[in-house]
Formats: sequence, structure tokens, C-alpha cells
Amino acid sequence: YVEVKHGRVCQLDFLGQIVTRNGIHLDGPIDKAGNAFDSFPNGLAAVFGPDAIPQAGLIQIFLFVGFLELGVMKDVTGDSEFPGDFRNGALDFGWDTFDEETKLSKRAIELNNGRAAMMGILGLMVHEKLNEIGMVADLPIIGALQ
Repeated sequence: YVEVKHGRVCQLDFLGQIVTRNGIHLDGPIDKAGNAFDSFPNGLAAVFGPDAIPQAGLIQIFLFVGFLELGVMKDVTGDSEFPGDFRNGALDFGWDTFDEETKLSKRAIELNNGRAAMMGILGLMVHEKLNEIGMVADLPIIGALQ
């Protein structure tokens, strides 16, 4: 279950890295002070560094993720078919129409994509830290990290 959960988080994280490093940010202010979403740096610099997200913002993120973890993303009804099944009788998207072999295949695909995303985000973090010691890593898709 933990590997599936970490894989899902890393898939979202990797996608977020690719999108924001290509200059795509939400419009409008992120706080009452008028700071825009693109006024904060990408990657680890958004958490650690001189232009990082303020501590109150990080606490809000932490509390929101904790709320999702403890209150939303769990098997409420007890009807889950497999670890990580959070449909809770509400969301189906046709899952019940698949045969058992297709279900197992789709679960294996999700697990493998999660593993690839874990390696991908780790690679992006390593490349970001390499820049700090003067080793510029020019990545094929998103270029040199800044």
C-alpha cells in the first residue's frame, strides 16, 4: 500500500516539476500580500532558500496533506478490492467492468509507473543539487535546472 501511495505522489510531483519548470503557473495571487504563483522558485528552492514559501504556507500545505491522509484517502466503507482502492463506492470509472486479468494488469502498470516516477523525481532533485556545486546538468526535456 505504501509503495502505491508514494508512487501516486511522485507521479503528481514529477508532473508538477515538468509543468512549472516550463513556465506554466496558475494566474492570480497566492496570498493576501499579492504574491503570484510564479514569484516563488521551482523545486527544492521553493522550500529551502531565500525566496522560499513562507513558513505559514508550508504549515498550511502540511496540514492539508495530513487532512487528506487521515480523513479522505482511506477505505471508509471497507469494500476495497486491493490496497490503495479509495473508491469508497462513489467513483468507479468502469473498473467493475474489467475482468480479473485486466484489473491485475492495470494495477501492475500503476505500480510500475509509480516506481518510474520515484526514480524520475529523485533524478530531478539530484540534478538540482548538482547545480549548486557547479555541475550543470542539461536535461533533454526541460534543459538545465535553475
